[in-house]
Amino acid sequence: MTAFTLNQNRCDEDYIHQPSLFNNQTLIFSLHPSTYSTTKRGIDIIGSLVGLLILGVLFLPIAIAIKLDSRGDIFYCQTRHGLYGKPFKIWKFRSMIPQADALKSQIPNQVQGHLFKNDNDPRITRVGCFLRRTSLDEFPQFWNVLIGDMSLVGTRPPTHDEVIHYNPHHLQRLNVKPGITGEWQVKGRSQIQDFDAVVALDLNYQKQWHPGYDLIIIWKTISVVFTRLGAC
Repeated sequence: MTAFTLNQNRCDEDYIHQPSLFNNQTLIFSLHPSTYSTTKRGIDIIGSLVGLLILGVLFLPIAIAIKLDSRGDIFYCQTRHGLYGKPFKIWKFRSMIPQADALKSQIPNQVQGHLFKNDNDPRITRVGCFLRRTSLDEFPQFWNVLIGDMSLVGTRPPTHDEVIHYNPHHLQRLNVKPGITGEWQVKGRSQIQDFDAVVALDLNYQKQWHPGYDLIIIWKTISVVFTRLGAC
């Protein structure tokens, strides 16, 4: 595992050295107030525990549906990059066929920039489409929130093949923890066709952030999910 080196001698900036990810560059990340807010962390812990309780109720029927629909594991695990670019394992209910990652290069990308999306992705299973449309596939991420890899609200966690191509200004989106939801979710993620638009939303979140703003986004996310807007 690649080690991160944080410079503890500066209170306004953190320096992170990630040789395998950033080609031996020393990168400077701003210390965003959300990263040390005890209020935000408290909201995350309470919210993740509630989410995991709901997951406990929904797990069995979802697991049975996934196994009946297609062969493969119930859960899908993938390496994503979080706060300051640190890699972590993200968990979801599997919504695609086995070997979907290996087939990704064969699927046309409908989005410009360092982001992948295809509205008619043939790798998505029938049950997977339902899970994505209702955002049920993301419920296992409450575990990521509980252990501190993610937050309830933040930026979309990028994949490795996305982040290695980032330009310097794209790295600003890694100043905060990735979230299960965020501005991209409540402002119509299915309509976003440009990665720079995602970055703009992420930076706006960082600018607007306060604990109450997180609660507003959580409330809007619940509304979006129940009205099935901005999903698969």
